[in-house]
Amino acid sequence: MGKPTGFLEYQRQGDPAQAPLERIGHYDEFHPRLGREDRRRQGARCMECGVPFCQSGAVLGGMVSGCPLHNLIPEWNDLVYTGNFGHALERLMKTNNFPEFTGRVCPALCEAACTCGLHGDPVTIKENELGIIEDAWERGLVAPCPPKTRTGKQVAVVGSGPAGLACADQLSKRGHAVTVFEREDRPGGLLMYGIPNMKLEKRIVQRRLDLMAAQGVEFVTGTDVGREKEAQELLDGFDAVVLCCGASNPRDLKVKNRDVNGVYFAVDFLKETTRSLLDSGLAPGTFPSAKGKDVVIVGGGDTGNDCVGTCIRHGCKSVVQLEMMPKAPDQRAERNPWPEWPKVCKTDYGQEEAIAVFGHDPRIYQTTLTELIGDGKGNIKAVKTVRLHPDLSPVEGSEQTLECGLLLIAAGFLGAQSYVAEAFGVELTPRAAVHTQAGDYATGVPKIFTAGDMHRGQSLVVWAIWEGRQAARAVDTYLMGYTNLE
Repeated sequence: MGKPTGFLEYQRQGDPAQAPLERIGHYDEFHPRLGREDRRRQGARCMECGVPFCQSGAVLGGMVSGCPLHNLIPEWNDLVYTGNFGHALERLMKTNNFPEFTGRVCPALCEAACTCGLHGDPVTIKENELGIIEDAWERGLVAPCPPKTRTGKQVAVVGSGPAGLACADQLSKRGHAVTVFEREDRPGGLLMYGIPNMKLEKRIVQRRLDLMAAQGVEFVTGTDVGREKEAQELLDGFDAVVLCCGASNPRDLKVKNRDVNGVYFAVDFLKETTRSLLDSGLAPGTFPSAKGKDVVIVGGGDTGNDCVGTCIRHGCKSVVQLEMMPKAPDQRAERNPWPEWPKVCKTDYGQEEAIAVFGHDPRIYQTTLTELIGDGKGNIKAVKTVRLHPDLSPVEGSEQTLECGLLLIAAGFLGAQSYVAEAFGVELTPRAAVHTQAGDYATGVPKIFTAGDMHRGQSLVVWAIWEGRQAARAVDTYLMGYTNLE
């Protein structure tokens, strides 16, 4: 423990944020990082606990608290404090293939379990992680390091989201020849097209993809395995196949007039905005625009918030976010003690921007849609809503009509799209995830493995990385009879 009194001497200082009314004028990241000396002081706040709850990844109260990757957090916090950023990088990369991703988009399960948070503010673990990896990129410490020997084994990874990339990265480092197949025009999956640029700039994703390619990973884009490319080709041409296609089957709305125009699934809306931003700088007509429209978003999670921020940048007339559940408390309830994940109300960047632009929080709680209203020309012009009791039954007489020129459905996902599983003959669970034995990543079909949301259901980037790493261990053991992957 480098600074025994650090948690007493220094207050939590997060990375600054550009003001909402300034940042909505662009699609770039808006959190400039602290300088090195400020970052060292934040590292000094770590108590180097005898029991590091921050890296436990334990299930408490039905939710995970602590890092699922079991990052060696107290170790690299101490190294940050002592200014030894190079060794901090080594300890960080031991458990996390992509800290530049988790350091930006992870909800920081680690910080929820930080002992400093019991009676004060937790350590800035997530931002310390980001500071370590970005310092390393800037100083040229992150460079291609292809394996010195190759095993002669070939592995196909279907899907290039965080699980597929983590699996490919691990297997490539082991010496296997890895080919990643992606149906979109760019690799990266959720990281490239599902997360808006202001949360994760695509140059950051491309930087890591380029590094992986330099280390020997081959990326094949525009190839929809199971439709455009036969599954048998992969089974014949590779020693193992890993399915990492995500949980990309969106939950739809069952309401009257669902077929009117102007209704989009949130992931499609976000994807087309990012694609247009990358291809044409958001040229008119190349993406579904919210400009000048009253927007209604169904869903209160991260994706719904991303839609709020994106629509404001488009120049929407208004934005409303409907949530079926009651508002969470502003402070921890007694029945939700530390180190459980704090079930409290969070105002994210999109909601902050809506408050700055429109003067109020866009969220309406305990409310859902009952009907979509068209304009007589096939386009949406309004929606009917109803209030809900806590048991989700409708409140009689609470119906309202909201103007709506664009409706975005951010109601989560129902599991993997079935055609890939059917093409490879693997079994799906009732929740449309690929079936394996508990704690395993091998399917019931020889030499086919799975990982990520396609395996565990809709989850976080950090869990996808964990799944990819564990699947790589299973594949390596299958191919070599043992594994030395961590």
